[in-house]
Amino acid sequence: MPAFPRVSALYDRHTALGSDMSSAWNDMAIPQNYATDPYLETTVTRSKAGLIEVTALNLVLVKGPGSLDLLNQMLTTDISKAAPGDSHISNIVNANGGLIDDVLVYMLEPNVYRLSHGSGATAATLKELAPKYDVTIETDDTHVLSLQGPVSLDVLAPHTPLKIAELGYFKHAPTTLFGKSIQLARGGYSGERGYEVFCSRDDAVYLWDAILEAGKPFGVMPVSWTCLDIVRVEGGLLFFPFDMPHPDTTPWEVKADWTVDLSKPDFIGKAALAASKGKERSVITGLEVWHTAAITPGAKVKSDGRDVGVVTSTVFSQHLMKSLAMAQIDKGYTAFGTALEIEEDGKTYPATVVRMPFYDPMRLRTHG
Repeated sequence: MPAFPRVSALYDRHTALGSDMSSAWNDMAIPQNYATDPYLETTVTRSKAGLIEVTALNLVLVKGPGSLDLLNQMLTTDISKAAPGDSHISNIVNANGGLIDDVLVYMLEPNVYRLSHGSGATAATLKELAPKYDVTIETDDTHVLSLQGPVSLDVLAPHTPLKIAELGYFKHAPTTLFGKSIQLARGGYSGERGYEVFCSRDDAVYLWDAILEAGKPFGVMPVSWTCLDIVRVEGGLLFFPFDMPHPDTTPWEVKADWTVDLSKPDFIGKAALAASKGKERSVITGLEVWHTAAITPGAKVKSDGRDVGVVTSTVFSQHLMKSLAMAQIDKGYTAFGTALEIEEDGKTYPATVVRMPFYDPMRLRTHG
């Protein structure tokens, strides 16, 4: 039986695939592993497509004439630049400019926004700000199925009237899929072309089964959250709060400058962000480690015996045949080719600063 307060409509599908559903995120059990090898799942995602449920994200609807003003006060991006069908990656910072959540904002229609976020302070911030604006905040029980991989377009296109080949990166639109009403968004967390299907709880099982059935000729398979973590590290995609090891990590320190619009009117933390720009203590950095396994997050990064950083996210990539790490590293040690060491359990492993993302550094597979 489900052991966590939030229960996906797909719970039984995941257990049938071999997951014990003992792991959770945001109070929802997730299929951390299936009976299949996550490296096989990764190969399928990279060469064909993998289907993963990501309903464990927190989804919130912000509605009402005050929605834009509330979101622009809360978020670092300028939401007034979004039109219906646009998505914005944004952040929330506190008064000191420290990151307290990352948020994906979907503008559904004027004065209606869907916020997708992880385990940060979005809910608390909305609760604090909402009484000051003419808005309603609704918990969204929408389920999210994410089909990621190079054949995802071919699998879905015959089953929706939407011309999804023309749907731009980070765009979304209402449509039907296999006859069910959905919102279809182009994006994902894999470093591959992909689509996210936002559907009702009642339709989630039907659509899961239909996508897998339509995907059989293409080699599509369900993939686990372990696979998702592998592909997101290979793709250099950050995960709040794991890649923000300091309580006051700023957007500048995770190379999220593009999510901050200092030209818009005042927002929470704006003055602190403006003052901290150019004063980064450390910067998120990619490392290739000379090791046959993944380094443990939290391991120290050193240069000539001196601590210069901390490892945040890691994976041994069978696809690239390399041990990869993201780390927060002192600015003076982040030039490409810089030789460093990783200290883990009394052992030292050579590491080299490399470009991120590790896989598809020009992002041709997601953006093409």
